[in-house]
Amino acid sequence: MSRESKFLSLVLRHRPDEIDLQLDKQGWARVDDLLRKLKKANRKLSRDELFRLVESSDKRRFTLSEDGLRIRAAQGHSIDVDLGLAAQRPPDELYHGTASANLDSIFSDGLNPGQRRQVHLSLDPGTAEGVGQRHGKPVVLRVEAQRMFEDGFEFFRADNGVWLTDKVPAVYLGFGRTAEK
Repeated sequence: MSRESKFLSLVLRHRPDEIDLQLDKQGWARVDDLLRKLKKANRKLSRDELFRLVESSDKRRFTLSEDGLRIRAAQGHSIDVDLGLAAQRPPDELYHGTASANLDSIFSDGLNPGQRRQVHLSLDPGTAEGVGQRHGKPVVLRVEAQRMFEDGFEFFRADNGVWLTDKVPAVYLGFGRTAEK
């Protein structure tokens, strides 16, 4: 991830105050305001560079409004935003990548969002494994998403395809696969 993408993630997910940017309740910022505030913070990006950054983001971290006038992080917020996503029926299973060092806590307390607003889940074990690698020796957990849904838990799908839920109790977890390294 580029330096610009990391900084944009910081601002749009966690710290809009870092550049005195205002986000609306759904996490949107006006593109013109963002570009002006970035320039003032010595992080100048042109509109074309910003749009290329959004387009080339490996995990589609950012969403542009249809008219191209607003931008937000697709998910991963630690600040209070309502992405306006409708609850959806998830697939039978989803996956969560983590570090093996976290397993005792997870199988005791379940998956909790930590500093983020919601737990992030992947459609496939490979993507989850990639997420887990960022935290240590990766382990992929299988989430019985359909059973959770039938038990009354809500699931949402972010603009970039990441599945979100408020928590995953340990009873819905099993091992997906561990990385052979």
